[in-house]
Amino acid sequence: MLFFNRNNQVQDGQGRPRRRVGCLGGCLIFFAVYFLCSAILGWIMGDAFSSSTVELKDKTVYRLQMKGMLVEQAQEYNPFASLLSSVPYSSYAKQETVGLDNILANIRLAKNDDRILGIWLDGGELATAPANAKAIRDALLDFKTSGKWIIASAASYGQTNYYIASVADRICLDPTGGVNWNGLSAQKMYYTRAMEKIGVEMQILKVGTFKSAVEPFFRTSMSDADRKQTEEYLDGIWSEFKSAVGASRNLTADQLESLADRYMGLQPAEDHLTAGLVDTIVYAQDMDSLLRVYTGTKDYNTLTTDKLAQVKRPASKAKDKVVVLYLEGEITDDSGEGIVGKQVVKTLKKIRKDDDVKALVLRVNSPGGSANASEQIWHAVQNIKADSIPVVVSMGDYAASGGYYISCGADYIYAEPTTITGSIGIFGTVPNVSSLRNKVGLDIDGISTNKHSALETNMLFKGMNPEERALMQTMVERGYGLFTRRCAEGRHVDQDYIKSIGEGRVWLGAKGKEIGIVDEMGNIDDAIAKAVELAGLESYKLSYYPEKTDPFEELLKSLDNTTEEEKLILKLREFCSQPRVMARMDEVRIQ
Repeated sequence: MLFFNRNNQVQDGQGRPRRRVGCLGGCLIFFAVYFLCSAILGWIMGDAFSSSTVELKDKTVYRLQMKGMLVEQAQEYNPFASLLSSVPYSSYAKQETVGLDNILANIRLAKNDDRILGIWLDGGELATAPANAKAIRDALLDFKTSGKWIIASAASYGQTNYYIASVADRICLDPTGGVNWNGLSAQKMYYTRAMEKIGVEMQILKVGTFKSAVEPFFRTSMSDADRKQTEEYLDGIWSEFKSAVGASRNLTADQLESLADRYMGLQPAEDHLTAGLVDTIVYAQDMDSLLRVYTGTKDYNTLTTDKLAQVKRPASKAKDKVVVLYLEGEITDDSGEGIVGKQVVKTLKKIRKDDDVKALVLRVNSPGGSANASEQIWHAVQNIKADSIPVVVSMGDYAASGGYYISCGADYIYAEPTTITGSIGIFGTVPNVSSLRNKVGLDIDGISTNKHSALETNMLFKGMNPEERALMQTMVERGYGLFTRRCAEGRHVDQDYIKSIGEGRVWLGAKGKEIGIVDEMGNIDDAIAKAVELAGLESYKLSYYPEKTDPFEELLKSLDNTTEEEKLILKLREFCSQPRVMARMDEVRIQ
């Protein structure tokens, strides 16, 4: 037995000093224990994964839980998620995500498999934008052609969720709930006066009258151009909502306008019943009774989206592949959580080397980002096309600015009517902190060998002089010229025409078809079908990228102890470290 003496020396049982284990020895022991635990955990979890396939039983109801954040591509089933959901700073502690791909695949399965009796839309808080909401709604309408039923229930319905739920054969509402049917609004925060108070001026360089992403940094309200384009796309989305809901609920546009003006979410549940927005007032805890009626049995089963996605599906034995590459989020050069240019280019090169790949579908859901990364992705896509592989784009909620840049070179482009696209424009931003520097008493001095050697430092700490501004503006205009040329080449039109519809203006997908920046209205299934047609395939199998993350990797990422505040500071530091040239649309919250 070992003991410690007063001098913290290790002694044996007879009191004789022994040497302490050295740093190297301690590390070896630590890693030995670590790898042993990892092996045991891997064996346990490996067994869990091997049995993760879910059995689909008779008399099953697909319980589509309308909650969490909708993302394009679901991650692999992760048994750590529920275990670590309460760990501080863990990604599992953040808002739950649900994959659009899983939802659409599950609805197709539910339509065609007789073991599934119907769909229960449970809840009304799924965070999604109108375009992807329409994709779900259209899939549900297609499901109903099978003759099967859909029931919706919620304590309360968000407006976009109600747009989806309106297809249901019966809409149920909790006695204390409501439908937030109140119209759409787009609100922006303007920082100009706040920045003036702290002594920061954002130096703006842009091309495009409608390029409004930078307006919050030098205006205090919407410009006329931004107000015009915002009104247009809000009116377009609102018209789609009214038309679809009106057709499903047998309500006129005037009736729906009147209900919106009452802000129905603040009205009693009985008023929703009288107005025809819902069919039944029922507590959520009593939905079992109603489901028994619809299923004809008390012994029905339910499967949620994650569980139903684990039901084994027939695998294609075809050799030829159609690759679906999901591109979601802000576009960055070499880091970030969205569309990282270097990673995407690497993936596209991998796809290009695969001789079995016969067609490529890009699923784009992005407001834009780095102009350089957008150009790199565009070029990698063109290399694939050069190998006679057709490329088809399917636009999600957004495919604007840089998101349109990476789409414009495709052979065919699909969008939803409410997809926000276009915004063909570019801007650069350089903060000027000279006033703040003077307030806190910081002085800058140094030596330069040439006229513009300290350009970036001077622009940040002293502000641009006219010559420096002209240099930066020329760079931005050159970027805009390249952007519009790429669009003109991809759409087979004159560059001047692209400039006439560009100017940073945002368009809805339906309008995009009218002006020629989109080929057809449709969803990702339509895009895949088009890719198959263009490739002339009779049989094929689908392959998806990015490849889904291993749960162990997700576990390590989830334990990142970097706080949100620290991440914000790092992002701000990156923002202020160099001039930025961006092809990005403004993000507006559509409520």
